[in-house]
Amino acid sequence: METNKIYMDHAATTPMDPEVYEAMKPYFGPEYGNPSTIYEIGQKARNDIQIARVEIAEILGCYPEEIIFTSGGTESDNLAILGVARANKHKGNHIITTNIEHHAVLHPCEALEKEGFDVTYMPVEPNGIVDPAKVKEAVREDTILISVMYANNEIGTIQPIAKIGRLCKKRGIPFHTDACQVAGTLPINVDRLHLDLMTINGGKIYGPKGIGLLYVRQGVNIQPIMYGGEQEKRIRPGTENVAGIIGLAKALSKAQQGRNTENERLIELRDYMIREIGERISKTKLNGDAKLRLPNNVNITISDIEGEAMLLRLDMMGVAASSGSACTSGSLDPSHVILALGESYEKAHGSIRFTLGKSTTKKDIDYVLEVLPKIIEDLRAISPVSL
Repeated sequence: METNKIYMDHAATTPMDPEVYEAMKPYFGPEYGNPSTIYEIGQKARNDIQIARVEIAEILGCYPEEIIFTSGGTESDNLAILGVARANKHKGNHIITTNIEHHAVLHPCEALEKEGFDVTYMPVEPNGIVDPAKVKEAVREDTILISVMYANNEIGTIQPIAKIGRLCKKRGIPFHTDACQVAGTLPINVDRLHLDLMTINGGKIYGPKGIGLLYVRQGVNIQPIMYGGEQEKRIRPGTENVAGIIGLAKALSKAQQGRNTENERLIELRDYMIREIGERISKTKLNGDAKLRLPNNVNITISDIEGEAMLLRLDMMGVAASSGSACTSGSLDPSHVILALGESYEKAHGSIRFTLGKSTTKKDIDYVLEVLPKIIEDLRAISPVSL
C-alpha cells in the first residue's frame, strides 16, 4: 500500500526514531528474559528496566520509584483518575477537570460519577485556556483530585499548569496532568510544575506505541485498577514491556535534549502555515491561542465545508491530517474541544488539525497551501449550507 507522501498528524502518533528502534532491537531477540524471574536473562531484563527508570527519573526530576510503567497514555490517565479518586473517597468525592480533556480523562470521570463522585468540568476561555482563578473558586473542602492537561491534543493550547499546581499544593489536593502532547516540546520537571501525577506516552515522542508511564509522587494515595501481579509496586501488575520501556527512555531523552532547536524551527513553520491559510482561504478561524500553543499545532475551522470530506480529499492528494483526537477519529460527532470554544455544531465539523514534526519542511507546507484552496473551493461548491 502506498504511504502518504506528507505526514501532518504527529499529534496522533509519530514515526519511531531509528536510534530508538536500535536500542529496542535486542529485546525482540536475544534479550527476551522475563524481568520477574530469578535466573540470569530475567535479572538482566530487570536491571535494564531499572536503568531506564533512573534515566527517566533524571529527566522528570523525581525518584525512580515514583515512575509506574503502563501500556500508554490512556491507561496512565485511567490509573491516575480512577486510582486516586477511589483511594481517597474517604476524604471526599469531588473532582475538578476541564471540558477539553482527552477522553482518557473525561470517560473515567464520567464512570466515577456513576459511582457517586461529583465532577466539575471547568469551561475554558474562548482561546482554549482555563483560568486558574476560576479553578481556585471551584475548589471545595471535599475536593480530592484536580486534573488539567498540560497542552490540548486538538487545538494545542498550553495550560497554566504551574499556577494550578501551586494552588493544589497549598490546599493539599493531588494534581494530575496529561502531558502526552508536550513531552517532546515543553519542560516536564515535576517539582517546577508542582505536579503529583503526570502521564506520558511513548508514541507521541518518536518512541514505540503501547508504552507509557504515570509519575506518582511519593505520599499520593493511589490504588490499582488492575490486579494479578507484583510488578510496578503492585500498582500496575503484569509482565513489563521491556523493549517498550527501553524505547520510551531513549525517546524521552532524545526529545528533551533537542527540543529547543526543534521548537524554533516548528514555530516558524507553524506561524507561516497559519498566516498563509488565512490569506488564501476565506472564512477561516484559528482555534486556540495564537501564541500559547504547541510549536507544531495548526488547528483551523473552515466554514461551509465538512471536515471528513476535506480530510479524504487531502489524503487523495498525499497529505495526512486530522479533524480531532486520533482516539475518536472514527466518530461522526464533532470535536468536543471545538464545541467547548463556543463554535456551533456545524462549524465544529469544519475543523482541521495539521500537526508538524521532525520530517516537516516548508516545501511540504507549500504543497498543502497549493492544494487546499482548490479542495475547499470544490467542497463549498457542493455544500448545501452557508454558515
